[in-house]
Amino acid sequence: MSLGWIILLPFAGSVCAAFLPSNARNSEAWLAGAVALCCTVLAAALYPQVIGGGVVREVLPWAPALGLEFSLRMDGYAWLFTMLVAVMGVLVAIYARYYMSPQDPVPRFFSFFLAFMGAMLGVVLSGNLIQMVLFWELTSLASFMLIAYWHHRVDARRGARMALAVTAAGGLCLLAGVLILGRIAGSYDLDAVLASADRIRTHPWYMAALVLVALGALTKSAQFPFHFWLPHAMAAPTPVSAYLHSATMVKAGVFLLVRLWPVLSGTEAWFWIIGGAGLCSLVLGAYAAMFQLDMKGVLAYSTISHLGLITLLLGLNSPLALVAAIFHIANHATFKASLFMAAGMVDHETGTRDLTRLSGLRHAMPITATLAIVAAASMAGVPLLNGFISKEMFFAETVFISSNQAIEFGLPAIAVIASTFSVAYSLRFILQVFFGPPAQDLPRKPHEPPLWMLFPSALLVMACLVIGMLPEQTVGPLLRDAARAVLGPDLPSYSLAVWHGWNLPLMMSLLAMAGGIALYRLLGKYQRRAPGVAPLIDPFDGKRVFEFLLNSLTSAANRMTQLLSSERMQAQLLLLVGVAFLIALTPLWRKGLPSGDLPVSPADPAFALMWIAGAACAIGTVLKSKYERMAALILAGGAGLATCLTFVWFSAPDLALTQLAVEVVTVVLILLGLRWLPQRIEHNLRKPRSPQARLRDRSRRIRDLVLSIVVGAGMAALAYTVLTRQLNGGIGPFFVENALPLGGGANAVNVILVDFRGFDTMGEITVLGIVALTVYALLRRFRPARESIALPRQQRVPGQGELAEAASAPDPHAQLPAGQMMLPAVLVRLLLPIAGMVSVFFLLRGHNVPGGGFVGGLVMATAVILQYMVGGTVWAESRTRIHPQYWIAAGLFCAMGAGLLAWLSARAFLSALTWDATLPLLGELHLSTVLLFDLGVYMLVVGATVLILVALAHQSLRTHRKAVPLPEASAEAEAGLQAKTARGS
Repeated sequence: MSLGWIILLPFAGSVCAAFLPSNARNSEAWLAGAVALCCTVLAAALYPQVIGGGVVREVLPWAPALGLEFSLRMDGYAWLFTMLVAVMGVLVAIYARYYMSPQDPVPRFFSFFLAFMGAMLGVVLSGNLIQMVLFWELTSLASFMLIAYWHHRVDARRGARMALAVTAAGGLCLLAGVLILGRIAGSYDLDAVLASADRIRTHPWYMAALVLVALGALTKSAQFPFHFWLPHAMAAPTPVSAYLHSATMVKAGVFLLVRLWPVLSGTEAWFWIIGGAGLCSLVLGAYAAMFQLDMKGVLAYSTISHLGLITLLLGLNSPLALVAAIFHIANHATFKASLFMAAGMVDHETGTRDLTRLSGLRHAMPITATLAIVAAASMAGVPLLNGFISKEMFFAETVFISSNQAIEFGLPAIAVIASTFSVAYSLRFILQVFFGPPAQDLPRKPHEPPLWMLFPSALLVMACLVIGMLPEQTVGPLLRDAARAVLGPDLPSYSLAVWHGWNLPLMMSLLAMAGGIALYRLLGKYQRRAPGVAPLIDPFDGKRVFEFLLNSLTSAANRMTQLLSSERMQAQLLLLVGVAFLIALTPLWRKGLPSGDLPVSPADPAFALMWIAGAACAIGTVLKSKYERMAALILAGGAGLATCLTFVWFSAPDLALTQLAVEVVTVVLILLGLRWLPQRIEHNLRKPRSPQARLRDRSRRIRDLVLSIVVGAGMAALAYTVLTRQLNGGIGPFFVENALPLGGGANAVNVILVDFRGFDTMGEITVLGIVALTVYALLRRFRPARESIALPRQQRVPGQGELAEAASAPDPHAQLPAGQMMLPAVLVRLLLPIAGMVSVFFLLRGHNVPGGGFVGGLVMATAVILQYMVGGTVWAESRTRIHPQYWIAAGLFCAMGAGLLAWLSARAFLSALTWDATLPLLGELHLSTVLLFDLGVYMLVVGATVLILVALAHQSLRTHRKAVPLPEASAEAEAGLQAKTARGS
């Protein structure tokens, strides 16, 4: 379970960090650092198992019958990436402790930070492609939270939204590509996909899979043309930038390209798509970095350039280029994280990152300057540093590529040009900040940061030096294991020696360094005239293109909404019913509706009479709904009662109980919503209507009548066909026969809901909880003031009902003595414990006889709603000790706990676990996790129903009060009137 703990620990730490106090900055940093350190130790302990091509696998069964498993896999390449993510997490946690201000909501920062770490580790260690896409999208969501951490800033919100839109869209493309790969390979298991490389490359859908996977990887790694989101993500705190740009987030794209390199590479399409995007990003990012005025802006565009270098190497279809790419992934993490930390320390101690204001900081911050100089030199490819070795390997691959003459001569030249740009912006980053005369107009007096804030950067700089001078002895074995995990046992020969003699790659490096120094001097003259303006590319801003596309999509959606939607409920229902009818008619257009072969039972007079009464109620509802809405609601309840009796008639007591409970709740719901509807006034009382208006009204009614008759007749025909067909086989007999032996219950309906199809039920109650919370969130602004809820008990009159409370003071006809309402209130409150016992009775008996958590929850919810109706929402909420939101959360917790108990017992998710015991006095006791799941359904139904109805009651209360005109009075009189209203008159 080591791999499982590596992923689980960050998510558990994220939850713990969220509940820590806001002033406990040390505790949160210690927690994050300890979690990352534990992940590092666990991963390091697995290294002996991945040496020489070994693979560590852990599989947790999820739904074995469906082939769904939670699969984890670590080889040498995944081990290297895991160590990058975990070790960098430790260093960034230490750095963030001193960077973050005590006034910031630090628990939220470390909670999002640990969640992001867990998501990234999930991407790296996933042994299933679909599972990897799930974690992939979690990284997008967590990075959105981190980038928007300072959400009071407009640039943070815009940058986070842009990053989420681009990377999440790429994630959807990746999902489609993964589905194609899994379909071709016959499995979504990573080992099976890697073993099907030849089949995938020769398949007709190879190009589609390649393009979709490339879209996912290139958007994540901010490669051309999707590079524009990365510089705008600089609005995040510097620790976030250091982590996202060095070992996580943007590295996820190149990680995926390396992981699928054996499957997708080796074709012309791979070379032009991946190599072309990498080449454009390499040059464009380096060129733009030279003109940035923000220290983090320089580093952001340099990240795009270096990731482009890695992507270009992967696109060359060369095993040696792959080795160089993996090496540069590790090297880039060390010097880029150190440079971001240096930029953060400068900002932290001076109050600015503006290159035009910073100067001469080597005097006030000598240690920071030394660390930044070494890291920048590694980024520029200076000898005896790790960046020089991997960049020389890159030059060697461009020189010895075999292709047409344009590529053989053009690619090395472009590589030298990009490296020249890299030297130029590295020099500018160092010389303008740390050299020259000391700056005089800084927001804060510069000084050296705390030593522990310097420690992470110093450790990374030391790694740059040690790897640069002793590459074979330090990173050599790790690089071989990582490359062997991707390429297999046949590794190409390569050397990590510091000195290879006077060869062409070395000449290219020296030329780039000399050219970079000369270019830096030319840049200084140009930027004094036009600071921050990049020639040629400045008019082409990806942000403007993104915002144009976003605005265009929004406008198109608004036009579509105006075309297809309407504020009138009648028009919306017409569209919904009409479209549903056409869709249902489509499969029957050619073959028609098959006739049933069972004889029709003779009509029963009592049943016919019951349905005549139900039909009369339905017709009466239509006739009365225009002016007498209360009567229409009562008649609608009569039609629903006829439906309940129909279920009883056909021996479906579970459906009858559920329908009856739903009918009661629905009547209350509509009753609360009646006051929202506008008053209907006869038009002819005001002025006579024109003939054209009367004709349109008549045509509309005829149209609705015809559609209703046609759709109703179609539903009747479908029901008749189903009821008169001879069922051969099907799943119905299986459920009936196996409910007791397999599900442990005699009530087949309940066993289906909580056992056979428990996963469906969990999804349904989750949706119900989301709907309830959404309704509450939308209507919470209509809640009465907290002062009215917090009145002392002696100032309230229990028994003042919701209707009377809504119009108590303004409407004198609604005023009733409290004693006249006291008796119903007492009776209703006495009804609550009785209803509670009945609901628990239905809950406990539902597995064997009619009942269950859903019916029991509706019964309990109805009893609670009665308290609100009789006592009023203000009075009832003042005495509420358990809020509906907690019931929803507890219900989901119980339902999920029932599934996790089975999962932890090495059984399929939501499988029933049973315990049999003999207790004194009680005798034999049989317990099952099915009861826990049904309890979750019960609690969620109670919480969701009460939450929705109470939210509607508050809205009705406010709507009714606003509809009653208040008399003109002074401020004192109006205040007295409000107090009188709150007391219940």
